Amino acid sequence: MKIIVDAMGGDNAPQAIVQGALDAAKGLGVNVLLVGRTEEILRAVEACGEKTLPAGVEIHNATQVVEIADDPAFAFKQKKDSSLTVGLNLLRDGAGDAFVSAGSTGALLSGATLVAKRIRGIRRAAMAPQVPCLDGHFVLCDCGANAECTAEYLLQFAYLGSFYAKRMMGIENPRVALLNIGAEEEKGDALRHEAYAVLKAAGEAGRVNFTGNIEATDAMLGGADVVVADGFTGNVMLKSMEGTAKFLSKELKKLFLSGTKTKLAALLVKNDLDDFKKLMDPSEIGGTPFLGISKPVIKAHGSSDARAIYNAVRQARNFAASGFIQDIEANIEYMKVTTSSEKA
Repeated sequence: MKIIVDAMGGDNAPQAIVQGALDAAKGLGVNVLLVGRTEEILRAVEACGEKTLPAGVEIHNATQVVEIADDPAFAFKQKKDSSLTVGLNLLRDGAGDAFVSAGSTGALLSGATLVAKRIRGIRRAAMAPQVPCLDGHFVLCDCGANAECTAEYLLQFAYLGSFYAKRMMGIENPRVALLNIGAEEEKGDALRHEAYAVLKAAGEAGRVNFTGNIEATDAMLGGADVVVADGFTGNVMLKSMEGTAKFLSKELKKLFLSGTKTKLAALLVKNDLDDFKKLMDPSEIGGTPFLGISKPVIKAHGSSDARAIYNAVRQARNFAASGFIQDIEANIEYMKVTTSSEKA
C-alpha cells in the first residue's frame, strides 16, 4: 500500500505533514510518497531527526503550492506543478493507492472531480465525516461539498454513507435518516419531500435501511448511523457542533479553575475529561473522505498536526482496502432517479 501525501498543504506544512507521514510509514507499515518542494521536505525530514529518507518514504518534486487565497475552482489548473495537482495526477496514474491533503478543500474537491474523476453515474462527490454522538459516531453526508442539491443527490449520499458506515465503521445494517426540521414525513421543504419519497422507496426495496426524518438533536443522541443532508445544511450542523464543543470546553475549564474545591475535582476527573476531549478532537479521525470519487481522496483538516496526518494516512490505507468503491460501482443502477420525461 502506497499513500501519496501533499507535503505542502495545510497551515503547518511541511513540518507537521512530513512528521505525520514519517510516523505513519513507520507505525502503519505503508509506503509514503511525499509530494512538494524537495529541499523543504528534506529539511523537514532532518528536523524530524532523520539524516536520510527512511525506508518506504519517497519524494516527488512539485515546485508550486496552492495557497488559501487562491481561487479554489481554478487553483489546481493554474498551478499545474503544485503539490496538490501533481499528487492527484500521480493518484490517477496509479503511482499510489490513495491521496491525503490538508490543503484547500475547494481546490482538492475540484481537482479530485476533474483529475481522479467521479465514479461513473455519481452526480456529485460528497464530504462525509464521522461525527461523535452519544453512543459512538455517525456519518454526515454531505457536510459542505454541495450547497445546492436535488433529491437524486441526496439518494446517492444515502448509499455512499451507508456503504461507508458498513465498510469503514463495521456497522452491518446502517440506519439512514434524512436531516430535517421534524421527524414527521410531511415536514420540510420541497427538496426534503422529494428526497423522503425516493429514500423511502429505496428502503422498501431493501437497498438502504431508511428510518425516516431526523432532527439534529436526535442525531446527536445516536438516532442514526448515517445522516443525509445537503451540503449547506450539513455544514451548518457540523460547524454548530464544533462551536458548541469549544464553548463547553472553555466553560468547563473556567469552572474547574474557579476555586480550590473545583481544582481538586478537576484532578479527580482528569482522565475522563481527557477522554471527552479526545472524542471531540477531529485529529483522532484524521480526515474526511470525498465519497464518490473513483480513487480514495482524504481531506485532512487545514490545521492538522502530525498526529492528525498519521490518522489521515491510516484512514486512507483502510479506505483504499475497504472495497467501498467497488460497492458503489456494483450498485450504481439503484442510485439514479428517473424523471417523468425520461420515463416517456
